[in-house]
Amino acid sequence: MRQAGRYLPEYQKVRRAAGSFLTMCRTPDLATEVTLQPVRRFDLDAAIVFSDILTPLVPLGIELDFTPAPHIGNPIRHVDDLGRLRPPRPWSGTEFLGETLERVRAALEPSVALIGFCGAPWTLASYLVEGTTSRSFTRAKAFALNHPDQFDRLLALLADCMADYLRDQVAHGAQAVQVFDSWVGTLGAEDARRWALGPARRLLSQLDDLGVPRIYFAHGGTHLLHDMHDMPCEVIGLDWRADLGRAPRILPGHALQGNLDPGVLMGPLEEIARRTLAMLELAPRTGYIANLGHGITPEVPVAAMETFARTVQGYRYR
Repeated sequence: MRQAGRYLPEYQKVRRAAGSFLTMCRTPDLATEVTLQPVRRFDLDAAIVFSDILTPLVPLGIELDFTPAPHIGNPIRHVDDLGRLRPPRPWSGTEFLGETLERVRAALEPSVALIGFCGAPWTLASYLVEGTTSRSFTRAKAFALNHPDQFDRLLALLADCMADYLRDQVAHGAQAVQVFDSWVGTLGAEDARRWALGPARRLLSQLDDLGVPRIYFAHGGTHLLHDMHDMPCEVIGLDWRADLGRAPRILPGHALQGNLDPGVLMGPLEEIARRTLAMLELAPRTGYIANLGHGITPEVPVAAMETFARTVQGYRYR
């Protein structure tokens, strides 16, 4: 969950030298360095390639910038705008990420996994219509409600493009893939089933033949866990709102990932250790990946993340 970032001083040094976030994403030697930084510091079991969920929108014809929040210069505001999206077939336009994945894989120990990722169709569509981040998502919801068939078409296009994008990542060294549905929590159950979970299934099912673990993370989607029992993936990520003790009964057949509140890392080190141990005691004994319940925030002290990692690494089931 966003291993690299502003909480690390070594990341800050690279960020200052790069000048912009997009430059870091698109420069393989810089992206490789920041991908490896947390693995070096915390001896983690996996590396998550440094990128952003919005970068694969550029090959579709989208104008993207970060100021510092993401900003789309040509958002999809009308049905006619859908015709502007030109997905590359076969996938192209993110060759910098392929090179980064190859460099990271070559630098990692064989025992450390490399994870690729993408944004889920609903999350990407919400950015495309809103043009930036949002609290209410009124533009995206208005588009979906007033033009449901066209919105379904947009979601299907994004699902197919992201499947191609993830396949390309696996071809360049990713050994697992994660789909981030960052804004599914803004939807009620009926809308989420149509606009989020259905398109996510379409995306994930296209990766059946790759033989790599697939992770689906629905941030804010605790109200949808019962609807995820048949999600075509091996792992379901849980945010901090989910009851880790009950989740295995709701999601049999899936491994689970999460679910410590990232805000806990702002507390005293002894409280971080206590909360982490409590999470591990609730977790299933097999098929569980210890992780945060969302991305680490830039204010987190490095010692806090170190305490979390060391507590997990030193834990033994009784």
